Amino acid sequence: MQTGRTIGILLAGGLARRMGGGDKALRNLCGLPLLAHVIAALRPQCGGLIISANGDPARFSSFEVPVVADNVPGFNGPLAGILAGLDWIASNSPDTPLAISVPADTPFLPGTLVARLAGARKESASLLACAGSGGRIHPAVALWPVAIRDDLRRALLCESMRKVEGFAQNYSRAIVGWPVDPVDPFFNANEPSDLARAEEILLGRQKAGVSL
Repeated sequence: MQTGRTIGILLAGGLARRMGGGDKALRNLCGLPLLAHVIAALRPQCGGLIISANGDPARFSSFEVPVVADNVPGFNGPLAGILAGLDWIASNSPDTPLAISVPADTPFLPGTLVARLAGARKESASLLACAGSGGRIHPAVALWPVAIRDDLRRALLCESMRKVEGFAQNYSRAIVGWPVDPVDPFFNANEPSDLARAEEILLGRQKAGVSL
């Protein structure tokens, strides 16, 4: 279900050390960049998408999605990417109250992600909502109010906050769980072996006639 009330922030700014460096989001997965699978999963659920990444934005031009660089000094990880995305939304889509962040290496995101997080956030009257699976919280897969951006900027610049969980745990937050069988929907490809496993999963789905 698409909602114009939410814009997706695709976090593609990692250094990908365990993948050997470079742009992990552009690694091949079943003939398409890893990021293309993430976009295909999230685009139907959002009113728009942006890519959070530093460096030359031209390398993402084929996706036809705005690319937003960090706007705080230093390499501050995904929190800086989330802040840049929230600032972009505030400037370019001021009527959009919410953003969902997802890592750009999670090709199996559930089609109910935005709807379930938004529903849980509303039902619990929480400020944030976050995904979980297999007894783990995935703090970077979260629904954020755009209005939290000034708090986030202060945490980054004045408190040297770097961890998404460290920031998020200071606010009321709904945690929404998903099953991990047959596949964890928040599986992320950190290493070449993870990409190989993701390809096995996708090829298995193709053979079984399951839509990707």
